[in-house]
Amino acid sequence: MNLVSLRKCNDYEYDNIKKSIEMMLDDLGGIEKFVSKNSKVLIKPNLLMKKRPEEATTTHPMVVKVLCEKLLKLNCEVIIGDSPGGPYTVSSLKGIYKSSGMKDVADELGITLNYDISDVKVENYDANALKYMDIITPITKVDHIINICKFKTHGMATFTGGVKNLYGCIAGLKKAEIHYRFPTEELFCEEVLLDICSYVNPTLTIMDGVVGMEGDGPSAGVPRHLGVMLASQSPYALDAVACKIINLNSDRVPTLRGSIKRGYIKEDFSDINILGEDIEKLIIKDFKIPSTSKDFRLLKSSLPKFLHEPITKLITPKPVVRHKDCIKCGKCIQACPAKVMSFNENKVTINLDNCIRCYCCHELCPKKAVDIKRNFIFKLIK
Repeated sequence: MNLVSLRKCNDYEYDNIKKSIEMMLDDLGGIEKFVSKNSKVLIKPNLLMKKRPEEATTTHPMVVKVLCEKLLKLNCEVIIGDSPGGPYTVSSLKGIYKSSGMKDVADELGITLNYDISDVKVENYDANALKYMDIITPITKVDHIINICKFKTHGMATFTGGVKNLYGCIAGLKKAEIHYRFPTEELFCEEVLLDICSYVNPTLTIMDGVVGMEGDGPSAGVPRHLGVMLASQSPYALDAVACKIINLNSDRVPTLRGSIKRGYIKEDFSDINILGEDIEKLIIKDFKIPSTSKDFRLLKSSLPKFLHEPITKLITPKPVVRHKDCIKCGKCIQACPAKVMSFNENKVTINLDNCIRCYCCHELCPKKAVDIKRNFIFKLIK
Protein backbone atom coordinates (compact mmCIF):
# COMPACT_ATOMS: atom_id res chain seq x y z
CA MET A 1 0.00 0.00 0.00
CA ASN A 2 1.31 3.46 -0.97
CA LEU A 3 0.82 5.95 1.87
CA VAL A 4 0.36 9.63 1.03
CA SER A 5 0.01 12.25 3.73
CA LEU A 6 -2.13 15.26 2.84
CA ARG A 7 -2.17 18.22 5.20
CA LYS A 8 -3.53 21.76 5.06
CA CYS A 9 -1.13 24.69 5.25
CA ASN A 10 -2.46 28.15 4.50
CA ASP A 11 0.77 30.14 4.26
CA TYR A 12 4.56 30.02 4.49
CA GLU A 13 4.83 31.23 8.08
CA TYR A 14 7.48 29.19 9.86
CA ASP A 15 5.19 27.77 12.56
CA ASN A 16 2.57 26.68 10.03
CA ILE A 17 5.05 24.99 7.72
CA LYS A 18 6.69 23.27 10.69
CA LYS A 19 3.35 22.00 11.98
CA SER A 20 2.31 20.64 8.58
CA ILE A 21 5.64 18.90 7.95
CA GLU A 22 5.64 17.36 11.42
CA MET A 23 2.11 16.02 10.93
CA MET A 24 3.02 14.58 7.53
CA LEU A 25 6.12 12.88 8.89
CA ASP A 26 4.13 11.48 11.83
CA ASP A 27 1.51 10.15 9.40
CA LEU A 28 4.23 8.28 7.52
CA GLY A 29 6.00 6.89 10.58
CA GLY A 30 8.50 9.63 11.47
CA ILE A 31 11.60 11.03 9.79
CA GLU A 32 13.73 8.23 11.28
CA LYS A 33 11.80 5.75 9.13
CA PHE A 34 13.35 7.32 6.04
CA VAL A 35 16.67 8.81 7.14
CA SER A 36 19.27 7.26 9.44
CA LYS A 37 21.24 9.31 11.95
CA ASN A 38 24.64 10.69 10.90
CA SER A 39 23.86 10.11 7.23
CA LYS A 40 24.52 12.32 4.23
CA VAL A 41 21.36 13.75 2.65
CA LEU A 42 20.77 15.64 -0.58
CA ILE A 43 17.76 17.95 -0.66
CA LYS A 44 16.56 18.17 -4.27
CA PRO A 45 14.17 21.14 -4.58
CA ASN A 46 12.65 22.50 -7.79
CA LEU A 47 15.04 25.31 -8.78
CA LEU A 48 14.00 25.62 -12.41
CA MET A 49 15.35 29.12 -12.95
CA LYS A 50 16.17 32.45 -11.35
CA LYS A 51 12.85 33.30 -9.71
CA ARG A 52 11.75 34.73 -6.37
CA PRO A 53 9.77 32.47 -3.99
CA GLU A 54 6.57 34.50 -4.42
CA GLU A 55 6.54 33.74 -8.16
CA ALA A 56 5.67 30.10 -7.33
CA THR A 57 8.13 28.68 -9.88
CA THR A 58 10.53 27.20 -7.34
CA THR A 59 10.18 25.28 -4.09
CA HIS A 60 9.60 27.72 -1.25
CA PRO A 61 12.67 28.10 0.99
CA MET A 62 10.64 27.80 4.21
CA VAL A 63 9.71 24.22 3.31
CA VAL A 64 13.38 23.42 2.72
CA LYS A 65 14.42 25.16 5.95
CA VAL A 66 12.04 23.20 8.17
CA LEU A 67 12.99 19.88 6.61
CA CYS A 68 16.71 20.68 6.96
CA GLU A 69 16.23 21.47 10.65
CA LYS A 70 14.74 18.01 11.15
CA LEU A 71 17.73 16.43 9.45
CA LEU A 72 20.25 18.44 11.44
CA LYS A 73 18.67 17.13 14.65
CA LEU A 74 19.62 13.66 13.39
CA ASN A 75 23.19 14.93 12.98
CA CYS A 76 22.94 14.54 9.20
CA GLU A 77 25.22 16.24 6.71
CA VAL A 78 22.79 18.17 4.49
CA ILE A 79 23.38 19.40 0.94
CA ILE A 80 20.96 21.41 -1.19
CA GLY A 81 21.44 20.82 -4.90
CA ASP A 82 19.75 20.86 -8.30
CA SER A 83 20.60 21.23 -11.97
CA PRO A 84 18.29 24.04 -13.13
CA GLY A 85 17.24 24.67 -16.70
CA GLY A 86 19.96 26.05 -18.96
CA PRO A 87 23.74 25.87 -18.40
CA TYR A 88 24.98 24.09 -15.28
CA THR A 89 27.59 26.59 -14.09
CA VAL A 90 28.73 27.96 -10.75
CA SER A 91 27.59 31.47 -11.69
CA SER A 92 24.08 30.31 -12.68
CA LEU A 93 23.77 28.28 -9.48
CA LYS A 94 24.81 31.28 -7.37
CA GLY A 95 22.14 33.45 -8.95
CA ILE A 96 19.41 30.84 -8.56
CA TYR A 97 20.33 29.93 -4.97
CA LYS A 98 20.18 33.59 -4.05
CA SER A 99 16.94 34.52 -5.82
CA SER A 100 15.09 31.39 -4.65
CA GLY A 101 16.02 31.96 -1.01
CA MET A 102 18.12 28.80 -0.73
CA LYS A 103 21.28 30.76 0.08
CA ASP A 104 19.56 32.39 3.05
CA VAL A 105 18.51 28.96 4.33
CA ALA A 106 22.01 27.56 3.91
CA ASP A 107 23.63 30.54 5.60
CA GLU A 108 21.21 30.48 8.53
CA LEU A 109 21.53 26.75 9.19
CA GLY A 110 25.16 26.29 8.20
CA ILE A 111 24.45 23.70 5.52
CA THR A 112 26.04 23.19 2.11
CA LEU A 113 24.89 24.42 -1.27
CA ASN A 114 26.17 22.24 -4.08
CA TYR A 115 28.58 23.94 -6.49
CA ASP A 116 30.09 20.75 -7.89
CA ILE A 117 29.08 21.06 -11.56
CA SER A 118 30.56 17.74 -12.64
CA ASP A 119 28.42 14.81 -13.70
CA VAL A 120 28.65 11.04 -13.74
CA LYS A 121 27.54 8.70 -16.51
CA VAL A 122 25.57 5.85 -15.01
CA GLU A 123 23.97 2.73 -16.46
CA ASN A 124 20.30 2.33 -15.71
CA TYR A 125 19.85 -1.44 -15.96
CA ASP A 126 16.06 -1.47 -15.50
CA ALA A 127 15.29 1.43 -17.85
CA ASN A 128 12.75 1.12 -20.63
CA ALA A 129 14.31 3.90 -22.73
CA LEU A 130 17.15 5.80 -21.04
CA LYS A 131 19.76 3.10 -20.49
CA TYR A 132 22.57 5.57 -19.77
CA MET A 133 22.29 9.01 -18.20
CA ASP A 134 24.57 11.82 -17.06
CA ILE A 135 23.50 12.71 -13.54
CA ILE A 136 24.84 15.42 -11.27
CA THR A 137 27.62 14.13 -9.04
CA PRO A 138 25.97 14.78 -5.63
CA ILE A 139 23.33 12.16 -6.43
CA THR A 140 26.06 9.50 -6.31
CA LYS A 141 27.67 10.69 -3.08
CA VAL A 142 24.83 10.70 -0.55
CA ASP A 143 22.97 8.13 1.50
CA HIS A 144 19.52 9.63 1.01
CA ILE A 145 17.79 11.91 -1.51
CA ILE A 146 14.77 13.91 -0.40
CA ASN A 147 12.76 15.23 -3.31
CA ILE A 148 10.98 18.53 -2.49
CA CYS A 149 8.89 19.40 -5.52
CA LYS A 150 6.48 22.22 -6.40
CA PHE A 151 2.78 21.80 -7.24
CA LYS A 152 2.66 23.11 -10.84
CA THR A 153 1.33 22.59 -14.31
CA HIS A 154 3.70 21.88 -17.19
CA GLY A 155 3.43 22.58 -20.91
CA MET A 156 4.62 19.18 -22.13
CA ALA A 157 3.92 16.93 -19.13
CA THR A 158 0.62 18.68 -18.15
CA PHE A 159 1.56 18.30 -14.47
CA THR A 160 4.93 18.48 -12.77
CA GLY A 161 5.38 17.11 -9.29
CA GLY A 162 7.47 14.40 -7.67
CA VAL A 163 8.37 12.45 -10.80
CA LYS A 164 9.11 15.36 -13.14
CA ASN A 165 11.17 17.21 -10.51
CA LEU A 166 13.86 14.54 -10.72
CA TYR A 167 14.65 15.55 -14.30
CA GLY A 168 16.79 18.13 -12.51
CA CYS A 169 19.15 15.29 -11.64
CA ILE A 170 20.30 15.32 -15.27
CA ALA A 171 23.26 17.62 -15.73
CA GLY A 172 22.78 20.99 -17.43
CA LEU A 173 22.22 21.14 -21.15
CA LYS A 174 22.35 17.36 -21.37
CA LYS A 175 18.64 17.64 -20.62
CA ALA A 176 18.27 19.18 -24.08
CA GLU A 177 20.04 16.20 -25.63
CA ILE A 178 17.54 13.85 -23.99
CA HIS A 179 14.61 15.96 -25.19
CA TYR A 180 15.95 15.72 -28.74
CA ARG A 181 16.54 11.97 -28.57
CA PHE A 182 13.09 11.32 -27.11
CA PRO A 183 10.93 14.11 -28.58
CA THR A 184 7.44 12.69 -28.20
CA GLU A 185 5.26 12.98 -25.13
CA GLU A 186 4.97 9.20 -24.91
CA LEU A 187 8.72 8.58 -25.02
CA PHE A 188 9.84 11.49 -22.89
CA CYS A 189 7.12 11.62 -20.22
CA GLU A 190 5.93 8.01 -20.04
CA GLU A 191 9.36 6.42 -20.36
CA VAL A 192 12.36 8.72 -19.81
CA LEU A 193 11.03 10.63 -16.80
CA LEU A 194 10.03 7.38 -15.12
CA ASP A 195 13.41 5.82 -15.93
CA ILE A 196 15.14 8.72 -14.17
CA CYS A 197 12.79 8.69 -11.20
CA SER A 198 13.13 4.95 -10.66
CA TYR A 199 16.93 5.19 -10.86
CA VAL A 200 17.24 8.11 -8.43
CA ASN A 201 14.66 6.44 -6.15
CA PRO A 202 14.20 9.25 -3.60
CA THR A 203 13.91 8.26 0.03
CA LEU A 204 11.02 10.66 0.54
CA THR A 205 9.08 13.11 -1.64
CA ILE A 206 7.43 16.25 -0.27
CA MET A 207 5.26 18.55 -2.37
CA ASP A 208 4.99 22.28 -1.74
CA GLY A 209 1.38 23.05 -2.60
CA VAL A 210 0.76 26.02 -0.34
CA VAL A 211 0.90 28.22 -3.42
CA GLY A 212 1.06 26.30 -6.68
CA MET A 213 0.96 27.31 -10.32
CA GLU A 214 -1.88 26.88 -12.80
CA GLY A 215 -2.19 27.67 -16.49
CA ASP A 216 0.88 27.56 -18.70
CA GLY A 217 3.44 26.40 -16.15
CA PRO A 218 6.06 25.55 -15.08
CA SER A 219 7.29 29.17 -15.11
CA ALA A 220 4.86 31.29 -17.15
CA GLY A 221 1.68 30.23 -15.39
CA VAL A 222 -0.24 32.00 -12.64
CA PRO A 223 0.38 31.44 -8.90
CA ARG A 224 -2.65 29.97 -7.16
CA HIS A 225 -3.22 29.42 -3.47
CA LEU A 226 -3.93 25.74 -2.79
CA GLY A 227 -3.19 25.57 0.92
CA VAL A 228 -1.88 22.00 0.97
CA MET A 229 1.27 19.99 1.44
CA LEU A 230 1.81 16.34 0.58
CA ALA A 231 4.40 13.70 1.43
CA SER A 232 5.01 10.10 0.42
CA GLN A 233 7.70 7.51 -0.05
CA SER A 234 6.24 7.05 -3.55
CA PRO A 235 6.53 10.03 -5.93
CA TYR A 236 4.10 8.23 -8.25
CA ALA A 237 1.36 7.96 -5.63
CA LEU A 238 2.02 11.50 -4.47
CA ASP A 239 1.51 12.87 -8.01
CA ALA A 240 -1.70 10.85 -8.35
CA VAL A 241 -3.15 12.41 -5.19
CA ALA A 242 -2.06 15.91 -6.24
CA CYS A 243 -3.79 15.51 -9.60
CA LYS A 244 -6.96 14.36 -7.87
CA ILE A 245 -6.92 17.60 -5.85
CA ILE A 246 -7.04 19.67 -9.05
CA ASN A 247 -9.59 17.36 -10.66
CA LEU A 248 -7.10 16.26 -13.32
CA ASN A 249 -7.76 12.81 -14.77
CA SER A 250 -4.74 10.51 -14.82
CA ASP A 251 -5.25 9.80 -18.52
CA ARG A 252 -4.25 13.41 -19.25
CA VAL A 253 -0.97 13.14 -17.30
CA PRO A 254 1.65 11.08 -19.16
CA THR A 255 3.81 10.38 -16.10
CA LEU A 256 0.76 8.91 -14.36
CA ARG A 257 -0.12 6.86 -17.42
CA GLY A 258 3.44 5.52 -17.43
CA SER A 259 3.34 4.81 -13.69
CA ILE A 260 0.17 2.78 -14.15
CA LYS A 261 1.61 0.85 -17.13
CA ARG A 262 4.68 -0.08 -15.10
CA GLY A 263 2.61 -1.16 -12.12
CA TYR A 264 3.98 1.49 -9.76
CA ILE A 265 0.39 2.44 -8.93
CA LYS A 266 -2.95 0.87 -9.83
CA GLU A 267 -5.23 2.45 -12.42
CA ASP A 268 -8.04 2.93 -9.90
CA PHE A 269 -5.58 4.15 -7.23
CA SER A 270 -6.91 1.46 -4.87
CA ASP A 271 -3.36 0.90 -3.61
CA ILE A 272 -3.06 4.50 -2.37
CA ASN A 273 -4.04 5.31 1.21
CA ILE A 274 -4.46 9.05 1.88
CA LEU A 275 -3.71 10.05 5.46
CA GLY A 276 -4.55 13.33 7.16
CA GLU A 277 -7.16 15.49 5.45
CA ASP A 278 -10.34 14.44 3.64
CA ILE A 279 -9.32 14.95 0.02
CA GLU A 280 -12.92 15.30 -1.13
CA LYS A 281 -13.12 18.59 0.77
CA LEU A 282 -10.02 19.95 -0.94
CA ILE A 283 -10.78 19.27 -4.61
CA ILE A 284 -10.53 22.31 -6.90
CA LYS A 285 -12.75 21.98 -9.96
CA ASP A 286 -11.67 25.10 -11.85
CA PHE A 287 -7.89 24.66 -11.78
CA LYS A 288 -6.47 25.75 -15.15
CA ILE A 289 -4.28 23.25 -16.97
CA PRO A 290 -1.86 24.18 -19.80
CA SER A 291 -3.14 25.13 -23.22
CA THR A 292 -0.80 22.43 -24.55
CA SER A 293 -2.67 19.65 -22.78
CA LYS A 294 -3.36 16.89 -25.30
CA ASP A 295 -7.15 17.09 -25.59
CA PHE A 296 -6.91 15.41 -28.98
CA ARG A 297 -5.76 12.02 -27.60
CA LEU A 298 -9.20 10.47 -28.18
CA LEU A 299 -9.32 11.91 -31.70
CA LYS A 300 -5.86 10.55 -32.47
CA SER A 301 -6.74 7.08 -31.20
CA SER A 302 -9.64 6.90 -33.61
CA LEU A 303 -7.59 7.85 -36.69
CA PRO A 304 -5.70 5.53 -39.03
CA LYS A 305 -2.00 5.34 -38.11
CA PHE A 306 -0.84 7.07 -41.29
CA LEU A 307 -2.76 10.18 -40.18
CA HIS A 308 -1.32 10.31 -36.64
CA GLU A 309 1.80 12.34 -37.45
CA PRO A 310 0.26 14.95 -39.79
CA ILE A 311 -2.80 15.47 -37.56
CA THR A 312 -0.66 15.71 -34.43
CA LYS A 313 1.61 18.26 -36.10
CA LEU A 314 -1.38 20.26 -37.29
CA ILE A 315 -3.20 20.60 -34.00
CA THR A 316 -0.39 20.51 -31.43
CA PRO A 317 0.03 24.00 -29.90
CA LYS A 318 3.14 25.84 -31.04
CA PRO A 319 5.56 28.27 -29.35
CA VAL A 320 5.42 31.86 -30.60
CA VAL A 321 7.84 34.61 -29.55
CA ARG A 322 6.22 37.84 -28.38
CA HIS A 323 8.86 40.16 -29.77
CA LYS A 324 7.81 43.31 -27.91
CA ASP A 325 8.67 41.60 -24.60
CA CYS A 326 11.70 39.62 -25.79
CA ILE A 327 14.99 40.97 -24.35
CA LYS A 328 17.12 38.93 -26.79
CA CYS A 329 18.99 37.18 -23.98
CA GLY A 330 19.33 34.02 -26.09
CA LYS A 331 18.40 31.62 -23.29
CA CYS A 332 15.70 30.03 -25.41
CA ILE A 333 18.15 29.48 -28.28
CA GLN A 334 20.68 27.95 -25.90
CA ALA A 335 18.14 25.59 -24.36
CA CYS A 336 16.36 24.49 -27.56
CA PRO A 337 16.97 20.72 -27.95
CA ALA A 338 16.14 20.66 -31.67
CA LYS A 339 18.23 23.78 -32.42
CA VAL A 340 15.37 25.37 -34.37
CA MET A 341 15.64 28.81 -32.74
CA SER A 342 17.98 31.55 -33.93
CA PHE A 343 18.47 35.30 -34.27
CA ASN A 344 17.18 36.50 -37.62
CA GLU A 345 17.22 40.22 -38.38
CA ASN A 346 17.75 40.89 -34.68
CA LYS A 347 14.67 38.84 -33.73
CA VAL A 348 14.35 35.38 -32.25
CA THR A 349 12.72 33.09 -34.81
CA ILE A 350 11.52 29.48 -34.63
CA ASN A 351 11.59 26.95 -37.44
CA LEU A 352 8.26 25.37 -36.57
CA ASP A 353 8.62 22.66 -39.23
CA ASN A 354 11.35 21.04 -37.14
CA CYS A 355 10.12 22.10 -33.69
CA ILE A 356 9.55 19.08 -31.42
CA ARG A 357 7.02 20.91 -29.17
CA CYS A 358 8.94 20.36 -25.95
CA TYR A 359 8.25 23.99 -24.94
CA CYS A 360 11.68 24.43 -23.32
CA CYS A 361 11.76 27.96 -24.80
CA HIS A 362 8.49 28.78 -23.06
CA GLU A 363 9.66 27.13 -19.85
CA LEU A 364 12.98 28.96 -19.57
CA CYS A 365 12.19 32.44 -20.90
CA PRO A 366 12.91 34.85 -18.00
CA LYS A 367 10.40 37.40 -19.35
CA LYS A 368 7.56 34.99 -20.24
CA ALA A 369 7.88 36.24 -23.82
CA VAL A 370 7.16 32.89 -25.46
CA ASP A 371 3.46 32.10 -25.80
CA ILE A 372 1.91 28.74 -26.59
CA LYS A 373 -0.62 29.19 -29.38
CA ARG A 374 -3.34 26.71 -30.26
CA ASN A 375 -4.24 25.97 -33.85
CA PHE A 376 -7.82 27.01 -34.66
CA ILE A 377 -8.64 23.37 -35.48
CA PHE A 378 -7.53 22.45 -31.95
CA LYS A 379 -9.99 25.01 -30.59
CA LEU A 380 -12.80 23.61 -32.71
CA ILE A 381 -12.10 20.09 -31.46
CA LYS A 382 -11.96 21.37 -27.90
